[in-house]
Amino acid sequence: MSAIPRRTVWFEAGSVRILDQRQLPWKVEVVGLATVAEVAAAIRDMAVRGAGCIGATAGYGMVLAASEARDWAELEALAVVLKSTRPTAVNLAWAVDRQLVAIRAAGFGDRAEVAQATAEAIADEDVAACAAIGRHGLELLGALAARNPGRPLNLLTHCNAGWLAFVDIGSATAPIYAAHEAGLPVHVWVDETRPRNQGARLTAWELGARGVPHTVIADNTGGHLMQRGLVDLVITGADRVTRAGDVANKIGTYLKALAARDNGLPFYVALPSSTFDWSVEDGLAGIPIEERGPDELAWIEGLDEKGVSSRVRILPQTSGARNDAFDVTPARLVTGLICERGVCAADAAAIHALFPEKRLAAATD
Repeated sequence: MSAIPRRTVWFEAGSVRILDQRQLPWKVEVVGLATVAEVAAAIRDMAVRGAGCIGATAGYGMVLAASEARDWAELEALAVVLKSTRPTAVNLAWAVDRQLVAIRAAGFGDRAEVAQATAEAIADEDVAACAAIGRHGLELLGALAARNPGRPLNLLTHCNAGWLAFVDIGSATAPIYAAHEAGLPVHVWVDETRPRNQGARLTAWELGARGVPHTVIADNTGGHLMQRGLVDLVITGADRVTRAGDVANKIGTYLKALAARDNGLPFYVALPSSTFDWSVEDGLAGIPIEERGPDELAWIEGLDEKGVSSRVRILPQTSGARNDAFDVTPARLVTGLICERGVCAADAAAIHALFPEKRLAAATD
């Protein structure tokens, strides 16, 4: 299938439809997932990835769970199957738990209709939140561009927090797309993001499709560019953010934050409220970090000289590999958080000022 779908995940004809991100940028392929087991495998194997996209996919997976389950025990067991696929991105558990709450409130007999409506609401809210992030981020980029007239605004991002990581638009890319559409001259430095190369394969593909000027760089190049005045702002997404502002994101994000701080550059994190973990304060102690298999480091995939997708080993056979998928950036290194409700400092007081209902909920727990 060559046409690019409007959304990354949707429900159609009894199955969850996803854009298989493992095939990009070489091929656009839509896959149908007909069972909870297939949805779980797609999340685990990263056919779908990115906080918002995982959450929405899990939400639709609960539609299939509602169909497969014959009683409450089976429904809850299927929910556990989905939640156990990947531990770090909090949107996954958030979406499944939201489905369970909605179905319990309605009653088991209405599970199919409630699950479908809730899944659609999760997906639609994801799109609306990302659009709002774009509007708030555009104000930041516009003010920064005004201080640097006559040249493009140089932004640096890490991993993929774009349309592919959400249902549409993206978090870190939302302000970039908004600025580009508003006529602001922007240029994006795209970290390759080893070991799966989500920046080189996915972010670069996205930006190219939207006509946004960009340059792919090796992961360790960012600090060098900052030292030479070639970066104006760093913006990333997040997989989980604590109520005090600590940020878990793709491995390597912490190093970008350190480099930005050393060079006096703003470091922003864009996220919808579904990515907050209101139960955790200390990110280093409370956020589980996924450790993926060593083969992702040992092997790399690309097109050979004949244009055929090939996989080659790049490590010695005798070498082991450790593959931590995420790291935690302490709140003290984060200039601000861009959410659907606005921009705030990365601290508990500022976050709860944007989301006062969460402070009230925590106080009653």
